[in-house]
Amino acid sequence: MIVRNLEECRKSGRLVTAENGNWDSTRMVLADDNVGFSFNITRIFPGTETHIQYKHHFEAVFCIEGEGEVETLADGKVYTIRPGDMYLLNEHDEHLLRGKEKGMTVACVFNPALTGKEVHREDGSYAPADE
Repeated sequence: MIVRNLEECRKSGRLVTAENGNWDSTRMVLADDNVGFSFNITRIFPGTETHIQYKHHFEAVFCIEGEGEVETLADGKVYTIRPGDMYLLNEHDEHLLRGKEKGMTVACVFNPALTGKEVHREDGSYAPADE
């Protein structure tokens, strides 16, 4: 069994901050835990917009607190995300993620699992898990 505390993980190398400063993410479960997925608690900062397209990963996102929105670029739809809402990027959806006035905190599950060393590439993706 693995037990980890969010605040302890934030004080360790498990806290990753976006290159552009738009968010930070505490990687609580990673690929080296060997369970087939990763689990993060991510804070989207107020007034930010991040271009993302996970071409090599699937991500499920559950909003814990705050408010934001996701705009899917293929069709221009905008989805308001509030506590209790979940969105799933099941088609490698290219999107813009925005933090509203107070930002938001979300729980994220990735498949394949993240290593904790990923950075968003120019196209908004992470490299494939085998790179």
